[in-house]
Amino acid sequence: MFKDNYQKNNPMHGVKLADMLSYLIEELGLEEMGERYNIRAFSNNPGFKSALKFLRTTPWARQKIEELYIQTIQGK
Repeated sequence: MFKDNYQKNNPMHGVKLADMLSYLIEELGLEEMGERYNIRAFSNNPGFKSALKFLRTTPWARQKIEELYIQTIQGK
């Protein structure tokens, strides 16, 4: 029960990376994400699959996208 109460305030709880990326692409677009972060998967021949694969294998990039997701949902 303690675990459920703890996760209730976590905006990342239950959010899959693919869902997060879809949301950010819809809200900002890959071009804007590429401008904010120097990540080739967003700016050089961008695509959902390539960006998702990159984020799954690159912890620092995933961290940046998670932070951007939290900022974006809190801004609404």
